Amino acid sequence: MLVRHSKPFKVGLILAISFIGVLLVIFSPIFGDGRNGLVYSDDLFNKLSKGSSYFIPAIVKSNEAFMGRPFEFAVKMESPADAEKAVKVLIVGGAQVGVADGTLKVSGDLGKVLSSLLTDSDAMFKNNDKEVSARYGMDAKEAMRLWHVVFNSAIKELQKAKKIEEANMVNMVLRKAVEPAYNFFGIEAQNIGDKALTVFGLLAFYVAYTMWWGYAIFYMFEGVGLSMKKAKVKKEV
Repeated sequence: MLVRHSKPFKVGLILAISFIGVLLVIFSPIFGDGRNGLVYSDDLFNKLSKGSSYFIPAIVKSNEAFMGRPFEFAVKMESPADAEKAVKVLIVGGAQVGVADGTLKVSGDLGKVLSSLLTDSDAMFKNNDKEVSARYGMDAKEAMRLWHVVFNSAIKELQKAKKIEEANMVNMVLRKAVEPAYNFFGIEAQNIGDKALTVFGLLAFYVAYTMWWGYAIFYMFEGVGLSMKKAKVKKEV
């Protein structure tokens, strides 16, 4: 393909070459601890996401209203091994548990049991898995998984029993305490206010870098005679 307009083509070529050069820098392990730019930004936004997901103190306060409130439900576990481990977790957590053919019949003081779950979630959120492991004698993430499996099933059972407030409380504990604690485990939480300039710089660079490539293509296409122009409106005779 012949170059018809050399000036815009050269501009586009320079933009394309510099774009690729910056891309090579981004993929270079020069952003600390052998990380490239993508890993660095991913780590940063994970830390900021965790820092904005700490709702446990507020949930602990909300849970005070459920102290002394009884509950009961049944949940079928996927395997005998899971059932056995779940029984241990629930009993240590303050619940009463009966087992029949892999089905757990769980009852007790909802506020007390959720308080145990919130304590575990807080420890995991702060990356203190040893505290949880010592409490149950098993891997901390496995214990949290079992808590989630059991009480995720409890939500529907409580709803069927017309205990809507209890079901909503369990749902809030799972979504805003257990899941963030599990998913963000091992990540150091950071406040976005401490990294505001860095975040602004990354977002501004992302926008500029995207436009950078767009203009490179635009000018090179113009250089070879390909361009977009508004179509002329046809006038009826």
